[in-house]
Amino acid sequence: MVNVIVLRAAGSNCDLETKYAFELVGAHADLIHINRLLAGDVQLKDYQILAIPGGFTYGDDISAGKILANQLKYQLADQLTEFHQDGKLVIGICNGFQVLVKAGLLPRVDLEETQDVTLTFNNSGKFEDRWVHLQVNESPCVFTQEIKKQVYFPVAHAEGKFVPRNSKVLALLQKNRQIVFRYVMPGGAADYPYNPNGSVDDIAGICDVTGRVLGLMPHPERHLAPTNHPHWTRLGLAEEGDGVAIFRNAVHYYK
Repeated sequence: MVNVIVLRAAGSNCDLETKYAFELVGAHADLIHINRLLAGDVQLKDYQILAIPGGFTYGDDISAGKILANQLKYQLADQLTEFHQDGKLVIGICNGFQVLVKAGLLPRVDLEETQDVTLTFNNSGKFEDRWVHLQVNESPCVFTQEIKKQVYFPVAHAEGKFVPRNSKVLALLQKNRQIVFRYVMPGGAADYPYNPNGSVDDIAGICDVTGRVLGLMPHPERHLAPTNHPHWTRLGLAEEGDGVAIFRNAVHYYK
């Protein structure tokens, strides 16, 4: 059995959906509060997959995901480093993506280096809650192997604009094929609202160079059932929601 830790904190609100997504594809998933890891009641080494779900951890009072990111970076660095070195998987969705980049787990796993990318306020100046089309790029990402070339997921965020530190960082992401998802519109580039936040290079999700750490702003756990699709009554029912493949790939990685 593949064991998944779904890490939550005050303000997490997509944890149950993420737990359900992994259980749907045959994993065992535990909802674990960050305080239990900090107290030593639970150990990361007992799991194969770490999932940090969406929400607004600690109210995003400093910046989105920053407080939880600091807890990981300064209090759990050894466990996280060991977890990654053991070849295990990490996924951060929405607020979880914000946590990963601010903790130093993306775009490379190095909790001591300067932060290379961030997720900041949407260009629209407002909370964006809509469905978006995503292009799935060729990459080393474990979570997206052999899935559809375009998927449809919802976004729900106020700080989802992906910004690299400089052009060199962006060039490295492109060269290393770390850009896993891009916002697109049917037939062309993604202007607003198809790119809902103004992300540089239309980036919606990235992985580390190993492909074992993935962060994305859209929510695959909200498109699991075919009836989750907002147009299913007009387009007909698919066999499954687009998000299922991401979680299935993670579980099958160990099989």
